[in-house]
Amino acid sequence: MKELELKYGCNPNQKPSKIFTNDGRELPIQVLNGRPGYINFMDAFNSWQLVKELKAATGLPAAASFKHVSPAGAAVAKPMSDTLKKIYFVDDLELTPIATAYARARGADRMSSYGDWAALSDVCDKETAKLLAREVSDGVIAPGYTDEALEILKAKRKGTYNVVQIDPDYVPEEIEHKDVFGITFEQGRNNLKIDNEMLQNVVTAAKDMPEDAKMDLVISLITLKYTQSNSVCYAKDGQAIGIGAGQQSRVHCTRLAGNKADNWFLRQHEKVLNLPFKTGIRRADRDNTIDVYISEEYDDVLRDGTWELFFTEKPEVLTREEKAAWLATAKGVALGSDAFFPFGDNIERAHKSGVEYIAQPGGSIRDDNVIETCDKYGIAMAFTGIRLFHH
Repeated sequence: MKELELKYGCNPNQKPSKIFTNDGRELPIQVLNGRPGYINFMDAFNSWQLVKELKAATGLPAAASFKHVSPAGAAVAKPMSDTLKKIYFVDDLELTPIATAYARARGADRMSSYGDWAALSDVCDKETAKLLAREVSDGVIAPGYTDEALEILKAKRKGTYNVVQIDPDYVPEEIEHKDVFGITFEQGRNNLKIDNEMLQNVVTAAKDMPEDAKMDLVISLITLKYTQSNSVCYAKDGQAIGIGAGQQSRVHCTRLAGNKADNWFLRQHEKVLNLPFKTGIRRADRDNTIDVYISEEYDDVLRDGTWELFFTEKPEVLTREEKAAWLATAKGVALGSDAFFPFGDNIERAHKSGVEYIAQPGGSIRDDNVIETCDKYGIAMAFTGIRLFHH
């Protein structure tokens, strides 16, 4: 198959729409179920590249959860604690390595992952398919599917769930093209290899970067390579825990990603873990309710009585002081940025979310201020010399 007609482009009024290769080769994909659209394939091809590179860099199965051509989450298959399994709603499932990777990718920011496109570096097994089957998701791309997995996925969404298989050996042309307003842009593909070699130029007084921190920095940088710029990624324990994408101001990006990382930490607080949810509350409703519970809006919920819709009894407030005390225990977080930090305010914000390791290109006229701010908090920062803009 050399081309595939799509239902429409980004929007229903954008017709005709299709995908094909510029060199006339066969498409490297097979649609095994459903009818993926334009945005689905944009997510599929970007997310596939991300997980393929994550596995190559770490040696571990990898997964990503994509929405609107940026990752909501990305992770490798490191074992999960019981707490993480509980907040990711997978404590009742048997998890293989690739299922673990997707559970981590999906679980970090479940609100953003709602209706996602999933990408798997390895063959989708029945355990991963069972996890996908019960989540709100648009589709999945993987290098293959077991018979049991395919049967499970074909039954999802009344038989319309999008299942795409990609040739893992496919290599695109070195030159890529993109049309904007009738004008064709041409550039070399971003084939940059991201690994520990990028982290050698540590410019701060703190020099120590443990191997786990280096892996997290590599995960954050590979994630940023496929995130709409400006972008910043917080990572810990083999997964992204907060991604800020598409912001015009870098500090706003750092704040957005930092707020998501804070939510990830707060979901692990004892009060959140023990919220008295009524039986039968859907996972999406739990996610939304937890997000409100850990926000300042919860006072309004208590006043208007809507807590009764979700809880068997009125939950005790998680106070501002308790949240601050809990977040103060956050440590060992890694932070990647797709371009240099122009001011030390980004470091100040990152420090509040437990960041101890940073990788960024460097090259700002205020690098000295950024380094000085890192030194104030004992943060180790490497200058990679490489920008990772993605548009």
